[in-house]
Amino acid sequence: MVTPAARREAVAHLCKAYEVSERRACAALGTDRSSVRYRGRRPDDAGLRARLRELAAARRRFGYRRLHVLIKREGVVMNHKKLRRLYREEGLQVRRRSGRKRALGTRSPMALPQGPNQRWSLDFLSDAFTDGRRFRILAIVDDFTRECLCLVADTSLPGRRVVRELEALIALRGKPLMCVSDNGTELTSMSILHWSRERRVEWHYIAPGKPVQNAFVESFNGRLRDELLNETLFTSLAQARAELAAWKHDYNTARPHSGLGWLTPAEFVDRNAPDRQRPWGAAQPEGSAPLAVAPTARMGSDQAKTLPITG
Repeated sequence: MVTPAARREAVAHLCKAYEVSERRACAALGTDRSSVRYRGRRPDDAGLRARLRELAAARRRFGYRRLHVLIKREGVVMNHKKLRRLYREEGLQVRRRSGRKRALGTRSPMALPQGPNQRWSLDFLSDAFTDGRRFRILAIVDDFTRECLCLVADTSLPGRRVVRELEALIALRGKPLMCVSDNGTELTSMSILHWSRERRVEWHYIAPGKPVQNAFVESFNGRLRDELLNETLFTSLAQARAELAAWKHDYNTARPHSGLGWLTPAEFVDRNAPDRQRPWGAAQPEGSAPLAVAPTARMGSDQAKTLPITG
């Protein structure tokens, strides 16, 4: 019996079962009578609890921090500790799903992008329809603004299709300085190699078995799978494309991002547009990406710069 509520229940049980006074029951249990007689004065916050349950039902994989941001957007001023208490009392905790094991360890990291269109990350996800057929999703993310640039679903996504999607993105927002991906067959195909050489876009391949080197898109994939793919039953390719388009719009314009100070990617772009960003595609045939941040890391050591060993 640690909590006051448990002590009050124990005193009530003694009074009823053994027909003793409250004074004697408190003395036997070592409990103050004032704490037993205390009645809480906290408001029940019924309206707030109902709204919190509605948001948690609509955003089933959101924790209390993101729900707090959404509540504040509606004009409710509340300490995050109180919201966490209500969140816990309503039993809204998100159960953590066990994920697959991933390789650990990194090599020398690339420089972080300092503006939009400096670096795009690409990766594939896989899911299945209700009848068991598989389909794939191409995801492209801007590593600076954290925008989801592209979510393409199809039963087959070869290298030529990836090139077509990249060309469509460049027509909308300009050419990236660098693309980062793993060593999948679609992204190491001759179509991608010819395209990157002709477009003069640097393509950086992460080390095999090291997805943490492509952390931005891997984190995005985790959110996409947790909040949409694991929550939705797909019956057709058309439905999958519609669901992905709606989630992409919500991710870019409504979902608060912890890495951006709880701003949405669209809000982050608007706040950084005057000083960090040039207008996309405006009189820039070669793209709107800024100058290079750093060259691609070379493998091995520079023998000419090796220091001699002195004894």
